[in-house]
Amino acid sequence: MRKTFLLTVILGVSIAAGAQKYKFNNTRLSDSKRIDCLIDMLTLDEKISLLSTNLGVERLGIPDCGQREGLHGVAIGGPGNWGIRKRDGNGVPYQTEYPTTIFPQSYGLGESWDTGLMAEIGNQRAEEVRWYAQSPKRECGCNLVLRAPNADLGRDPRWGRTEECFGEDAFLTASMTVAIIKGLQGDNPRYWKAAALMKHFLANSNEDGRDSTSSNFSERLFREYYSYPFYKGIASGGSKAFMAAYNSWNGVPMCVNPVLENIARREWGMDGIICTDGGALGLLINAHHAYKDRAEGAAAVVKATTGQFLDSYKEDVRMALERGILTEKDIDKAIRGNLTVALRLGLLDGEDSSNPYIIIGKDTTATPPFLTKEACSLARKAVVKSAVLMKNEGSHPLLPIDTIATKRILLVGPYSEHVVQDWYSGKPPYEVSIAKGLKDAMRGTGVTINTVADNAMGRAETMAKDADMVIVCTGNHPYGTRTDWKFCPVASDGREAVDRHSMELPDEDMIRRLYNANHNIVLVLVSSFPYTINWCKENIPSILHTTHCSQEQGNGIADILLGKANPAGRLTQTWISDIASLPPMMDYDITNNRTYMYNDSSVTYPFGHGLSYTHFNYGRIEDIKVGKDSIHITVPVTNDGSMDGDEVVQVYAKFHSSKVDRPKQLLCAFSRVSIDKGKTVKVRLSISKERLSYWDCQTHSFVFENCGIELNVGASSTDIRQTAFVP
Repeated sequence: MRKTFLLTVILGVSIAAGAQKYKFNNTRLSDSKRIDCLIDMLTLDEKISLLSTNLGVERLGIPDCGQREGLHGVAIGGPGNWGIRKRDGNGVPYQTEYPTTIFPQSYGLGESWDTGLMAEIGNQRAEEVRWYAQSPKRECGCNLVLRAPNADLGRDPRWGRTEECFGEDAFLTASMTVAIIKGLQGDNPRYWKAAALMKHFLANSNEDGRDSTSSNFSERLFREYYSYPFYKGIASGGSKAFMAAYNSWNGVPMCVNPVLENIARREWGMDGIICTDGGALGLLINAHHAYKDRAEGAAAVVKATTGQFLDSYKEDVRMALERGILTEKDIDKAIRGNLTVALRLGLLDGEDSSNPYIIIGKDTTATPPFLTKEACSLARKAVVKSAVLMKNEGSHPLLPIDTIATKRILLVGPYSEHVVQDWYSGKPPYEVSIAKGLKDAMRGTGVTINTVADNAMGRAETMAKDADMVIVCTGNHPYGTRTDWKFCPVASDGREAVDRHSMELPDEDMIRRLYNANHNIVLVLVSSFPYTINWCKENIPSILHTTHCSQEQGNGIADILLGKANPAGRLTQTWISDIASLPPMMDYDITNNRTYMYNDSSVTYPFGHGLSYTHFNYGRIEDIKVGKDSIHITVPVTNDGSMDGDEVVQVYAKFHSSKVDRPKQLLCAFSRVSIDKGKTVKVRLSISKERLSYWDCQTHSFVFENCGIELNVGASSTDIRQTAFVP
């Protein structure tokens, strides 16, 4: 009887194990053991193939799986032609486009200061990329690794890719980065919905000369500022993937920099994908002049544990093997991270997988995720939450619009009737312009809305004289009006590979002329970065900032303008008043008058600035509790205005007697809270001691010191309402 029982148990285990075709399919083994088993089975050619962005191995039943751009929506199409190349009946290639939910640019999402919103958006992107990967037609391939978020820092407003970042502050960027990653990857302990691949490690915030320049700064700034969002994305967000930047750090190109293995992998535990940027291998030779030929460059990339190339490489790797400057063990080590990501996506399980995400897209009768009411509502909410009311002055402010007193509105500007997508956009299922959003919202109110694109022949001026209000929608074009590479005809515009060379608002002359005709002007800045809008600040009564791309741009802005929603977005960059006050572009030492932390120059609008249609009163800071790892404070905030609204409570630290030079102030906590009119909410904030610490280059560790830390709580970096000292 006992023998029969044991035989039955053994047989049962054998059958269960035998359900898996290969040993690496066995989910009862440790992740490390499964990957060991897989590597042992791979041929050299298969290993070399796995140095690409494709995680698949056809012979072993591992499906193809690549990367997809996903900064503010899954990009399958759009201006950058991120779709799939197909051929027509005549064999002529063409780009396909598949719709996805498109949200505001990352710069706008950062201005929401809402980590919960970020997680929702990340989850929506993951749902859509899974749906496309697993739907029966599967026309656009399986691309479950999303190149998002961008964890770079906007240390200079002239940076051409400012639109891709969350702002200039490392803590805020880290918070948004972690939230997006958690949303993308999901909360299952074993499997990911999608994989988040952060860009661009490290200090990639100049476009002019980016393929050969070196970003030079200290070890302290590496730890406290530039690498911090990436570190938190790995340690707190759970990301196991990032892209190495084109530039060098202190003279060593990033895709071969020792910090990849020594810090990211060994210290931070980043055991997943590290990939090059597109064309980086060639740039090592032709731009950085770091190696004599591509074989040497390829060997150096692989030895640095950069396991994926975004350009052709196979012949170069084979040549490096033939010369003996690269070994198969080097390749094994480099691809191990790629296989770790494949495992977490469920690609190594074979046919019998418990991955809960494999059902997405299988129901052909279900509404596609980008067409659901929830997706549309989320896109609209993102526009509302990211809008920043920068100014709204006067005895009777123009916003929200009084539809009783205001009957004739003139809508002017290049972005009034069009939603403009940027280089990393996909194809939205629909687009609602500001003009359409306003007209739809005001239908039946008796308000007349006229539109005109510009002031050609003085037409807008003439029409402005007869209007009760003029709304001007202007800003930058996110890719320079044409998709031509490096084409950017307006000096104050910027894009990938082109930095800005002016910060003047292109249509300011038109705005001045309209102001002479009608003082009741609302300026809606649709822009990917700051401007030196000094004249507008002094003269225009109401200014609202939003960003490009969202399919619900018009509905969201209409909600704000009409008071259906109360704005609460906050600026994530310092809006300087004079471009001449900025240090040279290649000065990466932010202590030299950069960011709100060190800026000594005059500003138009400070970091963290944003207004509301209601008013919030801050009570005295309560219950300061110092724990082992964190400091906890509570501050009562009362909405004593006439409208429900959100407030972004911000905490800044000052260090009065530190042993080292510290920032003038440092954002260390924030919370976006909803407060009904007449109500008080006790806002509880947790401040990490790590955030208050400095990096000691002698001990190579963060040091927290009792140095007279002052905690300032308020509505922006300059609007401080309450102060307390850490006991």
